Amino acid sequence: MRAKKMTLAALVLTAGLSLTACNGDGDGDSNAGGASKDSGASSSSSDSGPSSSDSGSGGDNASTEAAKGSGSGTGSGGGQVTTGNCKTANLEFGTAHGMGEGDLIVSLKNTSDTCSLKGFPGVDLRSEDASGPLSAERSKVSAPAVVLNTGETTRFTLHTPPKKDGDDGVFVSAIEVTPPNETHSKSLSTDLNLPVGADGEVFVDPVGTGKQ
Repeated sequence: MRAKKMTLAALVLTAGLSLTACNGDGDGDSNAGGASKDSGASSSSSDSGPSSSDSGSGGDNASTEAAKGSGSGTGSGGGQVTTGNCKTANLEFGTAHGMGEGDLIVSLKNTSDTCSLKGFPGVDLRSEDASGPLSAERSKVSAPAVVLNTGETTRFTLHTPPKKDGDDGVFVSAIEVTPPNETHSKSLSTDLNLPVGADGEVFVDPVGTGKQ
């Protein structure tokens, strides 16, 4: 009877030790699983870090490119430049005989900022032998638009009839030139010799025509 009690006690003790060992293994497995989860979380956090950084970098680059793009589409100088009429005071005048007999070429050089000319100049011929100035009539030549930058020159031609043989003619010592759309004139010395009664035979071409 005593032997049976001792055997039963040994079995209980053995069972208790076995249960403790099982509980210890379970705790170990639980800890291991926890470590694995922590490791996985750490790995996940580590993986997401560079992705966030790359995304931020790409955003900066995108913003930079957008700024460049918006800047390249704007700028001054894209519109047409507007100019005012050339003023008499800002033009340097000159004269030269043309190829045809009786033709006088008048040059106009811009000495100021960019300006424009379009149309016929007014030309009055003055002679000591005549009672008054003779005004040139307009030819049928079309008038172009002329833009003169600083230092550039344009011209027009004054056509007068040649003096006839045996005719004393009329000596023209000066002409007064008024540029298109201007009210101030410039007096230029010249030495034209016109036939008497040349009214209606003196013509002027618009500025910017003829040999430039």
